[in-house]
Amino acid sequence: MLNRRAVLASLAGAVSVALTSSACGKDSEGSSETRSEGGTVGIAMPTRSSERWLTDGKSVVENLKIQGYKTKLVYGDDDPKVQASQIEALVKQGVNALIIAAIDAKSLNGPLQQAADAKIPVISYDRLILGTENVDFYVSFDNEMVGRVQAHHIIKKLGLEDGEGPFNIELFAGSPDDNNTKYFYEGSMALLQPFLESKQLVVPSGQTRLEQMTTLRWDGPTAEKRMRSILAQWYGNRTVDAVLSPYDGISLGVISALNADGYGTDAKPLPVITGQDAELASIKSIIAGEQSQTVYKDVRELARTATEMVDDILSDRVPRVNNRSDYDNGVKNVPAHLLQPQNVDKANYDVLIQDGYYSVGELK
Repeated sequence: MLNRRAVLASLAGAVSVALTSSACGKDSEGSSETRSEGGTVGIAMPTRSSERWLTDGKSVVENLKIQGYKTKLVYGDDDPKVQASQIEALVKQGVNALIIAAIDAKSLNGPLQQAADAKIPVISYDRLILGTENVDFYVSFDNEMVGRVQAHHIIKKLGLEDGEGPFNIELFAGSPDDNNTKYFYEGSMALLQPFLESKQLVVPSGQTRLEQMTTLRWDGPTAEKRMRSILAQWYGNRTVDAVLSPYDGISLGVISALNADGYGTDAKPLPVITGQDAELASIKSIIAGEQSQTVYKDVRELARTATEMVDDILSDRVPRVNNRSDYDNGVKNVPAHLLQPQNVDKANYDVLIQDGYYSVGELK
């Protein structure tokens, strides 16, 4: 890494020119114009269809500006091929570093080889990039803990540790091409599996394997369609008591399907439904007594961690990490810095106001 940084230092003056807004296809936020001596950082985010990724992109740009860097922020709009071409374009334009939240964790070998050939360091942001040695660091939340937080909420709300049950539960997972999906699943199932084995939890659909419950691109309408199918096939004379959902967008899709099936009334209340990312629509749903829970991950802090890491690398300092052994991408153990997630439900959602994540007005 230090050799790579030495090369970059010698190139800093040559690549400090701002990237134009027309480069790399669809983008937002543009380039900053402050203190050009910091160089330029390319930022590749996966989608603009999710509120959290808009917040991530904005936060990364703002933090890099403060540290004196120019930026080029692009969104792949859920298309792995578009994202790959965007990264290739950023490499050709001579960015000093790349921060990448991959759409497809296994689709970036070519662009990242180009980055390595150009001595450009790569930080894998939130989603671990797989199958390449050309990723230098990983910043994320403790994703297995996210799954545990969701599972613990279900266990607590249903009283499973007090022997209550049996209850009917359906299981949803994230996108099959996102490595985080595996960690969320493993974390949640580590806690739920004993109750499945004891029959306190029953999955009427029988869909308990990860490949049966994934939701491509974390898409809410896709989750809604699957939930409607499950209800039609397996719940003619049954009631859903809980739904393990890994992400707020999926949760809202599930709620839509349940509402269409008559849930959400005093006679047929909604089940316990988990979520993740504390998106505004889901926080409002929690306040309204619909979605039960979400996992709050302050992505502003994640952005700060990533930008501090970039600054360390480009300043020839050793970046701070707290996990060197648990994130094997199939080629290497990627040094990681992990942040901790937090449970949010109707009892404590005001933490989002206290942290300045949302205002009181936004939650009305």
